[in-house]
Order: sequence, then structure tokens, then C-alpha cells
Amino acid sequence: MTEGEAGGMGLREIDTAAGPEGVDVRDVGRSWEVLDSRERFRARVISVRTDGVRMPENEVVDRDYVIHPGSVGVLVLDDDGRVLLIRQYRHPVRHLLWEIPAGLRDVDGESLLANAKRELAEEAGYRASTWHTLLDTYVTPGVSDERIRVFLARGPEPIPDEENSFQRRHEEIDMPVVWLPLHEAVRRVLGGLIHNSTAIAGILAAYAASADGFAGLRPADAPEA
Repeated sequence: MTEGEAGGMGLREIDTAAGPEGVDVRDVGRSWEVLDSRERFRARVISVRTDGVRMPENEVVDRDYVIHPGSVGVLVLDDDGRVLLIRQYRHPVRHLLWEIPAGLRDVDGESLLANAKRELAEEAGYRASTWHTLLDTYVTPGVSDERIRVFLARGPEPIPDEENSFQRRHEEIDMPVVWLPLHEAVRRVLGGLIHNSTAIAGILAAYAASADGFAGLRPADAPEA
């Protein structure tokens, strides 16, 4: 099907059978017209807004979404090809989930890389010698503006207790750490045994990036698009 309406539904398809020439497959920042915006709720970390957005047919509709400060995640890979996972209780889904170290962008002026290094130290008690940007993703773009950068950290080593003064509280008190071979982590993701979206994205991205020895990854300080 060439570009145009499909089945009278107003859908458009672009024919790429001959190759992607002329099709720029990348996400583009763009904002449709917002006629009004109302804050519905504010809490310690998030707030909820309702925007009246003008659609392409000139109809104005309400869109509710969560305002989030953003976050970072760290996919740690050791010299034996094992991934570091931590287990954390997540109350909204009533599950103990296996995850990668991650946390909020909640320190003013802190770079994303420094944020990630801090979270790795606090949540897992490790540091790493080599860092790359693994991926950038919007976690749930239909309902939240939260974006997360996931780093690949290699050459990990434990931080001595006397150098790590972070005090765990609440859900972080019971967070065991395990090392799982990357291929086994992939198998568990595809088998429906790991559900955290950031962990899933990081595991699969690391597995794909390992094909060329991680040569195709962006530097750790790469700008966010």
C-alpha cells in the first residue's frame, strides 16, 4: 500500500518495500496546540495535568497525564557476561520485581551520568570503570512524560562499606543483588519471568549491542534528543 488512506479509517502507510529511502525513522519533538492546561493533583514526586489539545480534525479533546522528573537506569555487565539485578517491592503492582539499579533525577544540576553512578552505588553497592549510553526511552508515553536514560556500565567492583554511607529505607531495605548471565536474562525476559520495563529494555539492548562488542554505543555523556 502506498502512502494514503487505508480502509477509509484515515490511516496512512508508507511503502518501504524498496527500502527506507526518503523515510526518516526517528522520533521528532513536536507539540500540538494546547488551549488550556489544568493541574489536577500534586504529590511529592509527581503531578497530574489535563490539557485541552487541538486534534488534526480541529476537535479539542482532554488528555490527562502524569508529570514526572525523569529517571536513570544502569545495566551492569561484568567480565563474565553477567547482568546485575536487584529485587524490589513495587506496591502499585503488588509484586517483587527483578530490576536494574535505577532512580529519579532528583538532584538539581546533577548530570545523568553522575545520577546513574550515584544510584548504582546506593542501590547495589557497586561502581564501574567503563560507561556508555545504552538507550533512551519514554516509559509510558500515553500517560506520563517520564523519560529514562539507561547506561551500560562495565568493569564493576564492589564499594567498601566504609566508603558507602547510604542508608537504605522503606522498599530498599530488602533488595537482594544477583548476577545472571546475559543470555539467561534474555531467556527470562522472553519467558515472561521479568516484567520491569526498564530492566527488559536494558537487557535486550545490551544483548543486541554485544554483537559488535558494544562498539556502536554512544558515549556516556551523549546529549538527549
